[in-house]
Amino acid sequence: MRIADILQSKSLRDVVTIRPDAGVRELLATLAEHNIGAVVVSSDGTALEGIVSERDVVRHLHSDGTVINNVVSAIMTAEVRTCSPDDDLDEVMQVMTDGRFRHIPVASDDGAVVGIVSIGDMVKHKIDQLQFERDQLDNYVHQS
Repeated sequence: MRIADILQSKSLRDVVTIRPDAGVRELLATLAEHNIGAVVVSSDGTALEGIVSERDVVRHLHSDGTVINNVVSAIMTAEVRTCSPDDDLDEVMQVMTDGRFRHIPVASDDGAVVGIVSIGDMVKHKIDQLQFERDQLDNYVHQS
């Protein structure tokens, strides 16, 4: 299975982005509006400048308490691990598990962000695949 398979099955295919100079209040509104846990940080909507998640907000809130008055660039993760649509699902899951992060942007060969997948997206895809295989085996056994 490839990351492209997950992107095709997602209901929200557009990449939600936020500008680095946006306020954290705007970030929170964006997360809530789209019911997502992370947003790609991009000035132009395609170039990857960072990623910011609910976890980033909570960590900064805990450390200084003034996170709401900050801009996104002050709390984002600037060094972002990405994957490609052609990457193997299991390998990307291992990278995310080892790195202890839940969202990974999907970038094209030219570096443009074409999607974002979460560990939840991957687990759902794996469960769906296992269910399909189980159903196929069940059908095979009952036809014999």
